[in-house]
Amino acid sequence: MVLSSGNGVITQINDAPVRNEQVQPDVEGRLKPVHIGNVRLQHGVVLAPMAGVCNLAFRLLCREQGASLVCSEFVSAKALRHGSKKTRQMLRVSPAESPVSIQIFGSTEEDVAYAARLVEEAGADIVDFNMGCPVPKVLKAEAGAALMRTPDRAQRLLKAMVDAVSIPVTVKMRAGWDDESINVVDLARRFEDVGVQAVAVHGRTRAQMRQGRVDHGIIAAVKEAVSIPVFGNGDVFGPEDAERMLQNTGVDGVMIGRGALGNPWIFARIVHYLRTGEILPHPTLGERVAMARRHLHLLAELKGEPVAAKEMRQHAPYYLKGFPGAAQLRHRLVRCDTVAEYEAVFDELLGTLDPDMIPEPSRDK
Repeated sequence: MVLSSGNGVITQINDAPVRNEQVQPDVEGRLKPVHIGNVRLQHGVVLAPMAGVCNLAFRLLCREQGASLVCSEFVSAKALRHGSKKTRQMLRVSPAESPVSIQIFGSTEEDVAYAARLVEEAGADIVDFNMGCPVPKVLKAEAGAALMRTPDRAQRLLKAMVDAVSIPVTVKMRAGWDDESINVVDLARRFEDVGVQAVAVHGRTRAQMRQGRVDHGIIAAVKEAVSIPVFGNGDVFGPEDAERMLQNTGVDGVMIGRGALGNPWIFARIVHYLRTGEILPHPTLGERVAMARRHLHLLAELKGEPVAAKEMRQHAPYYLKGFPGAAQLRHRLVRCDTVAEYEAVFDELLGTLDPDMIPEPSRDK
């Protein structure tokens, strides 16, 4: 059940399908608090910003499952400055998800400073700046990863944000534009100089997109070069991936993106493993369907059924990945227009397969 205040802000979440395990001591010593300015994180296992994914409903689920910080999908600074009501709604946060970061993208000092102030007014704990998005529409606007080609300009943008707000400013970026311009170490130093409080590094270039291997070496070089917290990002799909990132780079934390799709339990499993050395089993089919249903109903309460049904088309197939018949079910899930249609597919699945099944091992890449 979701309880809401009169203004629609979520104040309490109950009936969460989570494992009620006792908090274990950190026997391995790999989970330490991380301080981003005046914001204290219990540990460094955090949710990455993902466009079209990290809305309030998904962030709440990840926070409940142990993410010490959640981040929004990226928000256009220009659209905020131009008064877009739809874009302004993307700044909605809940006390239940704190600490929360809102990520913006933009290309002018005026736009990003204005947007950063709105983020602070909205109640976010941190404002993050996107310098990693590789999609053509964003690059054409000279934002996202395009800013890695103009270090002086990028530094001015970050300084404008720092000067505009009292909450911490952070930045997420890639290794560089391409293999001939790996400049993330220089940029991290520049940003620390103007007051940025933490950086997250995806260990691929813009040219690589999601191809090839994540370069742990360049992430380690950033950690060595600055004194602010550094988060490593890229190809973290399970507990052992997180361990490798920490061991190979020395970063303060790991930032999880695609590995959390349809899998908010990844945070609980990573945190448990880093605390105890034990790998928990994957959630069962029954647990996954329960979480998918809860995700759907949260979306419906937040955005209304028509929008929720449309947005859930992106999430639902991930919850069922790795189970027999998942590919066939995907074709039905991406055509659902109502909550009832989703529920019918879920009921059929549970009536066909054993709810205690777990997905194939390939889920952890």
